[in-house]
Amino acid sequence: MTNNNATNNIASNDGERELVITRTFDAPRELVFKAWTDPVHLQHWWGPKGFSFGVAKLDLRPGGIFHYSMRSPDGHEMWGKFIFQEIVAPEKIVFVNSFADEKGNITRAPFSPTWPLEVLNTLTLSENDGKTSLILRGGPINATEEEHRTFEAGFESMKQGFSGTFDQLADYLARMYPTRI
Repeated sequence: MTNNNATNNIASNDGERELVITRTFDAPRELVFKAWTDPVHLQHWWGPKGFSFGVAKLDLRPGGIFHYSMRSPDGHEMWGKFIFQEIVAPEKIVFVNSFADEKGNITRAPFSPTWPLEVLNTLTLSENDGKTSLILRGGPINATEEEHRTFEAGFESMKQGFSGTFDQLADYLARMYPTRI
């Protein structure tokens, strides 16, 4: 069941060539932040629908690493990695996201040889009347022009992927923090 109080808005900022995703959750900011930073919570919502999730390492500090795996229903395993740049609990997380191997080495995306190796993401959370607004901004760093174009061409696919992932987060938060009557 999808939380009807959650809203999506996904757009690109052409001037900065970044993807910007906004979403409002019917839960307090501290809980949304914890859902992003605690492996006990992450396993319930992170990744594509139907995928299983595993945490190899989560070191929540600047310079720390979040190394994780996702397994598709047909058994295909992918690895990813965040390298945290800045953490201001419970309002901001800045991280570089990459595909990885099981040892944590950066790898090419399994779906494109021209996908950027590194994407810098800034997650900000603000609360108003018990609801949390999330803004996620992301764009390639240390990328070639071709990698920038590939990233921009993937906006629609990323929109769909994040919408599904954030629907799972909204459902999880609704179970963790039922809407007050």
